[in-house]
Amino acid sequence: MIPFTHLHVHSQYSILDGAASIDDLVNKAKSSSMPALALTDHGTMFGVKEFHEKCLKAKIKPIIGCETYVAERSLSEKTDVVDRYGHHLILLAKNKIGYQNLVKLISIASTEGFYYKPRIDKEILEKHSEGLIVSSACLGGEIPQLLMKNRFEEADEAILWYKKIFGDDYYLELMRHPAEEPAQREDVYEKQVEVNKLLIELAKKHNVKLIATNDVHFTNAEDADAHDLLICLNTGKDVDDPTRMRYTKQEWFKTQEEMNELFSDIPEAIENTAEIVDKVENYQLNSEPIMPFFPIPESFGSMENFKKDYPEAKLVQEFGEINFKRMGGYEKVLRVKQESEYLRHLTYKGVKERYGSPVPEEVVSRIDFELDTIKQMGYPGYFLIVQDFINAARKMGVLVGPGRGSAAGSVVSYCTGITNIDPIKHNLLFERFLNPDRISLPDVDIDFDDDGRQLVLEYVTNKYGQDKVAHICTFGTMAPKMAIRDVARVLRLPLPEADRLAKLVPETPKMTFKKAFKESPDLRKEKSSENPLIAKTIKFAETLEGSVRQTGVHACGIIISRDPLTDHLPLMPTKDEERLLTTQFDGRFVEQIGLLKMDFLGLKTLSIIRETLENIKLSKDIEIDIDKIPWNDPKTFELFSRGETTAVFQFESEGMRKHLRELKPNRFEDLVAMNALYRPGPMDYIPAYIARKHGRQKVEYDLPMMEKYLSETYGITVFQEQVMLLSRLLANFTRGDSDTLRKAMGKKDTVLMEQLKVKFVSGCKANFNFLDECKLVSKSADDVIEKIWKDWTAFASYAFNKSHSVCYAHIAYQTGYLKAHFPGEFMAANLSR
Repeated sequence: MIPFTHLHVHSQYSILDGAASIDDLVNKAKSSSMPALALTDHGTMFGVKEFHEKCLKAKIKPIIGCETYVAERSLSEKTDVVDRYGHHLILLAKNKIGYQNLVKLISIASTEGFYYKPRIDKEILEKHSEGLIVSSACLGGEIPQLLMKNRFEEADEAILWYKKIFGDDYYLELMRHPAEEPAQREDVYEKQVEVNKLLIELAKKHNVKLIATNDVHFTNAEDADAHDLLICLNTGKDVDDPTRMRYTKQEWFKTQEEMNELFSDIPEAIENTAEIVDKVENYQLNSEPIMPFFPIPESFGSMENFKKDYPEAKLVQEFGEINFKRMGGYEKVLRVKQESEYLRHLTYKGVKERYGSPVPEEVVSRIDFELDTIKQMGYPGYFLIVQDFINAARKMGVLVGPGRGSAAGSVVSYCTGITNIDPIKHNLLFERFLNPDRISLPDVDIDFDDDGRQLVLEYVTNKYGQDKVAHICTFGTMAPKMAIRDVARVLRLPLPEADRLAKLVPETPKMTFKKAFKESPDLRKEKSSENPLIAKTIKFAETLEGSVRQTGVHACGIIISRDPLTDHLPLMPTKDEERLLTTQFDGRFVEQIGLLKMDFLGLKTLSIIRETLENIKLSKDIEIDIDKIPWNDPKTFELFSRGETTAVFQFESEGMRKHLRELKPNRFEDLVAMNALYRPGPMDYIPAYIARKHGRQKVEYDLPMMEKYLSETYGITVFQEQVMLLSRLLANFTRGDSDTLRKAMGKKDTVLMEQLKVKFVSGCKANFNFLDECKLVSKSADDVIEKIWKDWTAFASYAFNKSHSVCYAHIAYQTGYLKAHFPGEFMAANLSR
């Protein structure tokens, strides 16, 4: 048998045309002992990163490609029917340069070349031809089309053009789809036979090599009917429509043996697939973070001056050899040094406003620790970028949230205006945000008022360049309910029956057919229904489950790059004619290839706050700075205590209002705790929290020393940060260790938990304060350790991020304050939204 590799393959990312998942394709290649596999989806590169990753994991060489549409005329011509589609052409990336050119071609095709389909033209192809392998594609390709129209001289000219540009990297493609039934497009095979004869002659005439392909669109032969229904969905036709588009049902992932048999008379067409595999080089798509350069004012010091002040040896000593190499050498480390010094300058400029003068020693120590960690990780530029657009947003009158998630644990973030929460006052931890023992890109999510979000995006786009900022795409896939309704429609199953079947699928999020059949006996029964249409509907819906149905745009994810984005990944237009483009890779992969992802969230509550302040100014001529309201306002806490929290952010549900009436909160910390506790799991602790607050239940600690971090929640462990602080107090864990413990608990990583338990036990037993307190309460150290560890293990299922809880309790208090003091203006703002 001659080794064979599939070089013309469509996945589910050929939307509503390919029925094979990346997993299935890779698994089939592996089970067929193929050394490599290509992916050539129609006109896009949606699945490329997933494909590349999964091939490497399976030890299969990934060949990244695309079946492009080449405009018959110029790319700019979009007036005639002839301009709508273009000829098919297979492009395969031979190396990293070829991949980069493919990315540029597909980006051009999807933007300026788009007309019904994403199109390139020969001029653009020639410009970006380096590193590409090209084949003539299916019957829709330029050469086959010319041959079928008896335009033989033009076919010769076209081949000579491709040979001139691509030389020995141009191949003529042969396909054989011998359909057994007339309904399966037998005429396609007849055309293929005629075209193949002519292609073989042309190959000899022009010294061009042949390759055999199968235009793979589904994985197994038995998937043909499900694929047929997918085409019906694509074209909006019923399955029994005689005029509808049909495939031959031969386009499955044939084995090496099957392809050898199919082309036994032309063995060189099989052999040449191995030649292409050998030509394709191994290259990586992943990259270290490609941080945009923040423009540091010349007045702070030029890069030339920094070079004089910080020669290479000095920076190696400061950063350490490992970090110096990891960051990419002298020039890049010098840039990080300059950014870190400017970040230090901005931080200490803001610290006096936040903490007064003189600055408390505790604050100085914390800032220096954070700045050093940020510098050693190489990410001061990240903080400069974020503080810049947040402060610009405030200057533009955009209401910015106080913070979101673990970023509120950073004093540097607080002093530079990124957040508006004092981490020291609230005992929030920087290592919950950035673990000093583990290099990871910071992740700052930012809330803006709904109306202002677009202004901030425009600011960022203008600052860094339109070609360097983009939205992130998402993919909508067929879940069981949708798959049932879609398949039922093309099979013409009556609507009431389709509706009944869809309703048998449980409403649980992330439902799959596998889970649905377990949880719904009635649905399982329909698999063997006596009504063949019902049985078929369930069968094909299950086969098509997970198929990509449409693309979308991530609600908040934005990419900011140092270089033009098309140096790294393909782009496409955003719907609604928005100025920003959208990536063709989804959020799972953009950070892996080194791009900086940020979440710009539009929060309706911030718009309501802004509008309330405008209403107050109009009706009462009072200007209120919402960030300077009193945080111990009796009227506000009385409103919370009465449970009158309709329209108050995150405190308006009936269950929450009931608990508030019982709790009668009189301090901000109560709101923080309730925000964390009012969730499935920790909700069970609310009665104990209330009883302890009002003295009806004794507050107890395993050891007196634990009161330091548990007193604010009356001895109940509510926050992840409490466990982190206690692990440091009891067992002398480092900051990094404490965050590793938090992560292991959250992920229920039992192996890592056991390793950390050993460290915790030895740390506690080496801590004289811990041992003394065990004696004080007349308990053995082993018993106390076991009790604490058992409690923490149980706590893992409901632990909450205190930084986030403080941020959102902050917004809740602001809305409560406005409702308590200006109810008319506040409710009017709510009604207008």
